[in-house]
Amino acid sequence: MIFFKKKENKEYFLLVGLGNPGKKYEDTRHNIGFAALDYIAKEENVSVVKMKHDALCGETIITGKKVLFVKPQTYMNLSGVSVKKAMDYYKIPAENIIILHDDIALPEGIIRIKKEGTAGGHNGISSIINGVGNVFPRIKIGAGEKPNKEMDTADWVLSRLSSQEKEKIESRFEDIYGAVREIVKGDIAQAMNLYNATPKEEKCSTET
Repeated sequence: MIFFKKKENKEYFLLVGLGNPGKKYEDTRHNIGFAALDYIAKEENVSVVKMKHDALCGETIITGKKVLFVKPQTYMNLSGVSVKKAMDYYKIPAENIIILHDDIALPEGIIRIKKEGTAGGHNGISSIINGVGNVFPRIKIGAGEKPNKEMDTADWVLSRLSSQEKEKIESRFEDIYGAVREIVKGDIAQAMNLYNATPKEEKCSTET
């Protein structure tokens, strides 16, 4: 018996913002991915309201490529269920799935773009890796480190951002949008070069 490899749709991208549905989770650290996606959707005039693949979805063209915006409604720990459904339906390769998510190992306002990797303790990313493998680009958005090591991680990621923290994070949404555009164009290296360090970090790195 001959098995044929499933044809992949390499001209189609998934842009996935991670978070938890419901008003009680708005403005929490774990919902930064949702907020970043909402910003990009507004810039692209996309309504992310259609329910399919266990997610709120919307679609547009970015740099000549079709991009499906996805906000999983499965709650964070089952994000991979929604992502896998959308991936399979559109036959999208894992390397065309861009994940926006919070990272409490990074200070607020810091962005880290990676081509692939481990979950790093993030349950949403772990769920996606379980469903599609680990070879997908992700944009980590600093959510701030725990104030002390004894604090429960779940309590911290579900805590609300202060107005100053929120402002600092939202000030990088334009850069995140720029990074998404570079990745969709096929130049993740350029996205990393442009957005992986803040000016303050670059200054520090030249002085040491």
